[in-house]
Amino acid sequence: MLSIRKIGVIGRTYRNLNRYRHILTVLFRYGFGDLIERMRIDQYIEIGLQMISRKRRERLDKLSRAERVRMALTELGPTYIKLGQILSTRPDLVPVDFVHELAKLQDEVPPFGYDEVVRIITAEMGASPEAIFADFDATPLGSASLGQVHPAVLADGEEVVVKIQRPGIRKLIEVDLEIMLHLATLTERHVEEFALQRPVKIVEEFARSLEREINYTTEATNMERMAGLFMADPYLYIPKVYRDFSTERVLTMEYIDGIKVSDIDRLCAEGLDCQVINARGADFLLRQVFDFGFFHADPHPGNIFVLPGNVICLIDFGMVGMIDQTTRDLFVDLIDHVVHRREQHTMRVLLRFTEWDNEPDLRLLEKDVADFMGRHLYKPLKEIEIGKLLQNLLELAGRHQMRIPPDIFLMFKALATVEGVALALDPNFDMIAAATPFIQRLKMERYSPQRISADLLRYGSELIHFIQHFPSDVLEITRMIKQRKLTIQFEHQGLEGMIDTLNQISNKLSFAIIIAALLIGSALIVFAKTPPLFYGLSVIGIIGFIAAAVMGLWLLIAMLKRGRL
Repeated sequence: MLSIRKIGVIGRTYRNLNRYRHILTVLFRYGFGDLIERMRIDQYIEIGLQMISRKRRERLDKLSRAERVRMALTELGPTYIKLGQILSTRPDLVPVDFVHELAKLQDEVPPFGYDEVVRIITAEMGASPEAIFADFDATPLGSASLGQVHPAVLADGEEVVVKIQRPGIRKLIEVDLEIMLHLATLTERHVEEFALQRPVKIVEEFARSLEREINYTTEATNMERMAGLFMADPYLYIPKVYRDFSTERVLTMEYIDGIKVSDIDRLCAEGLDCQVINARGADFLLRQVFDFGFFHADPHPGNIFVLPGNVICLIDFGMVGMIDQTTRDLFVDLIDHVVHRREQHTMRVLLRFTEWDNEPDLRLLEKDVADFMGRHLYKPLKEIEIGKLLQNLLELAGRHQMRIPPDIFLMFKALATVEGVALALDPNFDMIAAATPFIQRLKMERYSPQRISADLLRYGSELIHFIQHFPSDVLEITRMIKQRKLTIQFEHQGLEGMIDTLNQISNKLSFAIIIAALLIGSALIVFAKTPPLFYGLSVIGIIGFIAAAVMGLWLLIAMLKRGRL
């Protein structure tokens, strides 16, 4: 597991001082100096920040905040690029305009040397690549922030690709996560408008996502699970995983010699049928979502290959999504109500579909849903693009501070991505028409005897469990009340900023009282001419006046530095 510890006030901050300074410098360079000041970092660490030129500042002023965040993350390197990429799939954590901008982040990193490849494979498998593989190409096929891929050949002649984790990436990630957690804690404590976005939770969610992604065993499991689901379908293919040659840091899988789905000219030259590819590709994703609730969450053109016979092949299962039966039913209802222009029903499903801290204004929400349908849906169904439809629905939810759960958004994103690929292959492709049979079948299955009996059995067992335990639970609560062991706790939220302000005020008042006491005491000592004397003045009194002056100047500078007296 990734080790993420809170940075202490002095020790761990200075341990990672250079990286901390670099991060703050980049943030300052991209126009986030006001945020750094409001986080009050100088209370925890002394950092020298590089100044930027007015020309640079004026150029950045023309960019949106989301654009500047993307540029800063790019400069900060692999961990922060990956943070941006993951956040681009999490509209429940960041605003929609940031989701769009962060989706542009590109994971392009120079490859690491072959000597490091040898060292990692030897450490993981107990032997060098030359001893394990019949042939191992030292030149990588591609390189990313977390690892790179090399072609190889097994002893039995099977062509494979070997994904190797970047050396030192776990340590770098842990250092960056510690600093992220520290900055997130300060932001949540001192910057009220960002506290609503829950930055500490963002870092914790990021750590969990990254832990799954840097463990190649998880990706191997995802591939094997997907292959098992579609084992009987001859037109869909998942590369084979070689477990004997795979570990947490090394993943060996079948080499796929196919054509990228975006290479339309080559597809046509090879005599492949784009319409058949479209139908099978859309069917592939829709079955993942509606039949199994387990789907490839990043089906962009680089991850989709076409094999001879118009066979669809998916690669790179580092990111998958899972949705349960209840969520699938809600999604079916949402699409059905939207397509049939039922405003009030759409609003109700949207409320069940999302999370929020404060219930939205229902009248305003229904009005916005009706306006959304009026602008986008009064046209032939074949002209409706489901990607744009879901995107606009997401933006509508964001305006009402309704958060889309991450796996649901991943489903939206996957459907929109596949639709985009399909429209590039065939401009007349109709995603609504492709999804309609699945929606109708799922609606009918709700009323099938098997589904009704299963639901009744589940609800009945839950009811029986409740009835069995209710009396004992009531007796336990009564016993705790009698023994005075039952207490009710109230948790006040959002008071941290006020408490910090009160602490600062009390500290300044205490400081001012000490200064006043020094002045009064020193004046009395001087007036009483308490020895020793210097030119007739008490030395002790003079020292007291000097100390009071220094402390007063110190207090004034601190107040001016904060921009307010």
